[in-house]
Amino acid sequence: MVCTTLREGYECVFMTKKGCQFNGGRCHTIVEQCDGCQRIVDYPTGKFCMNFLDPSAKWKKGVCNMATHVKRNHVDDNHKLNPLKASKRSH
Repeated sequence: MVCTTLREGYECVFMTKKGCQFNGGRCHTIVEQCDGCQRIVDYPTGKFCMNFLDPSAKWKKGVCNMATHVKRNHVDDNHKLNPLKASKRSH
């Protein structure tokens, strides 16, 4: 259904005829760490994330997995390669 509370006109799975069924009955605005992300939508009631209704929960255990403004460093593990398997892969 279409949201009638904070994000009016936005299709939301938590919206029912009785109102918003999300935790607390409404979406949560973005947190400070979200500034600069391309997934932010500005509504008259505030700035909200397009993907998550509670953005603070995505930042509790580290970096949000949908953040477009954060560079992720891929750490290459120095693990040992089995020489026999490596020689078979090269053929």
